[in-house]
Amino acid sequence: MCYDISCEINIRELADYFPDLIFDSQLELDFLPNDHAQGVAVFMKVPVIYINREDMKEHCKLMEWGVIPHYAQREPGILDRNKWVNIRSERIWEDKKSYWHKIRNRRCLFPVPGIYEHRAIKGWKKKVPYYIKPEDQDIFFVPGLYSVWEEKDEDGFPIKKRYTAGLITRAANDVMKTIHNDGDNRYRMPLFLPVEMAKEYLSEGLTTDEKRFKEILAYEMPSADLVTYPVWTIRTGKPRPDGKLSKSEYFEWENLPALGELMPD
Repeated sequence: MCYDISCEINIRELADYFPDLIFDSQLELDFLPNDHAQGVAVFMKVPVIYINREDMKEHCKLMEWGVIPHYAQREPGILDRNKWVNIRSERIWEDKKSYWHKIRNRRCLFPVPGIYEHRAIKGWKKKVPYYIKPEDQDIFFVPGLYSVWEEKDEDGFPIKKRYTAGLITRAANDVMKTIHNDGDNRYRMPLFLPVEMAKEYLSEGLTTDEKRFKEILAYEMPSADLVTYPVWTIRTGKPRPDGKLSKSEYFEWENLPALGELMPD
């Protein structure tokens, strides 16, 4: 599953793709480009594009990565909330009892220049992180679902609304299988969409168009449309050995086997 993304973008870049996008005023104050945002256990705030229900226009707002269901009586603990960071595409339509099916009309997009995934190599103690980005566009718009949870005080009175979101994953394509090749959720990847399909995903008519909704959820981005390369360890505050500053820059791992070689048992 995907727990690490890059937010190394200037929010004004999004206007190149969504010319009428309205930016939440707080986003201007709080958002700084970040080359590594983590969902699991951290639940960082990231920019998310969604249709605001008050004016039915495209807005960009900071949301916590990791859904808190709107029915929750209290904020879930870390281990429980970790389960709500990613959303299996198969559950949105196929599992009619799923929370994701119930909020399928609360669609959103995560604008990211790339994501990180870890590769296990037989005989290596630690996994090697890879950076994955689009070949022909500067930004991925990874689809997701969002929820609005009312945080309450000890007497049960609402304090504030918290917007939380999870990104959608699907079965991995050929190249992603060789990278995300280990763990309980191996052979999964984010649902990468071309720009026009991502815009269609936000459209209001999709909620009732089951056939088209399923087609978008089943879309598999070809391996050839992705750029993948190894990077230095991302979940650390230590500086890179090569002196480069960005976590998304290429790193030369000594004796790193080609993708597909030395797979774990």
